[in-house]
Amino acid sequence: DESGFSVSLRAPQGTSLAATQSVLERVARDVREQIPGVELTLVNAGGFGGGGQPNQGNVSVRLRPVKEREFSQSELIQKTRDMIRKRKYPKEYIIGASGGSSIGSAIGGGGGGGGSSSLGLFISGPDINKLDEYSNKLVERIKKDENFRDADRSLRLSSPEVRIIIDRQRAADLGVRAGDVAQALNTLAAGARVTTYSEGSDQYDVVVRAGEEFRRTRENLSNFTVASSTGGPVGWEKLVRLDEGDSPASIDRLNRQRQVTISASLAPNGSEADALVAVQRYAQELNLEQGYRTGVTGQSKELQRANQSFMLAFLLSFVFMYLILAAQFESFIHPVTILLTLPLSIPFALLSTLIAGQRLNIFSALGILLLFGIVKKNAILQIDHTNELRSHGMERYSAILQANRDRLRPILMTTIALVAGMVPLILGSGAGAATNRSIGVLVVGGQSLCLLLTLLAVPVFYSLFEDAKDSRVWGYVGDRFNNFKGGAGRRLADAYAGATASLSRRRPKVAPTPKVARPLTRQTAKDGYADNVSGD
Repeated sequence: DESGFSVSLRAPQGTSLAATQSVLERVARDVREQIPGVELTLVNAGGFGGGGQPNQGNVSVRLRPVKEREFSQSELIQKTRDMIRKRKYPKEYIIGASGGSSIGSAIGGGGGGGGSSSLGLFISGPDINKLDEYSNKLVERIKKDENFRDADRSLRLSSPEVRIIIDRQRAADLGVRAGDVAQALNTLAAGARVTTYSEGSDQYDVVVRAGEEFRRTRENLSNFTVASSTGGPVGWEKLVRLDEGDSPASIDRLNRQRQVTISASLAPNGSEADALVAVQRYAQELNLEQGYRTGVTGQSKELQRANQSFMLAFLLSFVFMYLILAAQFESFIHPVTILLTLPLSIPFALLSTLIAGQRLNIFSALGILLLFGIVKKNAILQIDHTNELRSHGMERYSAILQANRDRLRPILMTTIALVAGMVPLILGSGAGAATNRSIGVLVVGGQSLCLLLTLLAVPVFYSLFEDAKDSRVWGYVGDRFNNFKGGAGRRLADAYAGATASLSRRRPKVAPTPKVARPLTRQTAKDGYADNVSGD
């Protein structure tokens, strides 16, 4: 609940900015008057979707804080949709409401008219007419699904335009080039800077353009003239033919391919992951021709990346925990005993989330990682103390029971402290309370249920693996592993010896230092220089 949402509007192509602004003001006024809990609204005409089209816009709605209103953000969005369905506005206007108060969200939906819609899918390919056909079919299929709201697409081929077709043969006879016609059209219709006017320290551009009354309709364009090489002006009615047609207001590209974005919002309490799977299935049912492809974009793409990143995080957490535990216990078996409790803790976490009526999201995944750390710590306390008692000569069964008695108090203390620390997150309210509650519910429920898992399952796993270690199969595997280590050690030693011998052969030989004869004395004889000398 971000205490805000957005109402998006798309008018027919060719609608002026003033007309779009007028309808947006009506929508904003109705939202303030009919929707409870609205604090203020902000109208943005012509800037919606990043394209700057005059027929698009949005109304950003800010709600009062959560504690000061009766309805949640999702409920108010649904009330706004119901208000829009009453068709108090022109039927040709497409209006939709979606969560998120900022239209420029970094992970918002892609320009499909759904504002900051949570779901985004693109279709790319070479032919824009095919893209129009595929996207239209997909939007119609999504609208039939009750789990979606405000489905729309970014492509519109209904932008009216006037095409100017030059009679090149006649233009050549009259001494007019095609570039001259284009330049004249640009100057008279759009305007061109011809000079600069200076007044004091300020400079002003002087722009030449035809008056409004001379460029308002297509008939006015026929009155334009263009200079010719023969010296006199030539009327356009002698050179060009005017045709009306439709074209896309803008063409989006992805990897040099034309693309159209389909966006939609979810129904209340809808699953974004399930919705994304459904949309991808609908896209496959289109049987796209070769050269066309689909993919997720916007917030949907970020959701997929987050899921992949968390799967990688879970995998790496298991690997690093095993390596650290193997080094701590100096055993390959005890880390497995400890890590077996982690997958068994996931059902307890899901059960607690289901009982509390929460949904799995990115914050719940963070809670699972925290739960892994607590469950692993409890198992370490039991197994480490069991090994310590056995090292002092205690029998295995007695050591297991004694270790559980001794470690019951610290395990209960840490569990109670963790649960007590998470209670404020569960009971809290206000902005961001839903985020905190997702983590708190999962950790409290999961850890409370995992307490039984720690006290009962860990001793059983420990006993089973100790029995397996004494079995013939494990003895055979252990002998093989020791032989492999011995063989590998010998090979490493031989390789090291060969390397050192090779280096010693490459060393330059140094000439021996010549010995200098010294006079034979009693001292030198004592030092061993003359072993055969006796007496003086």
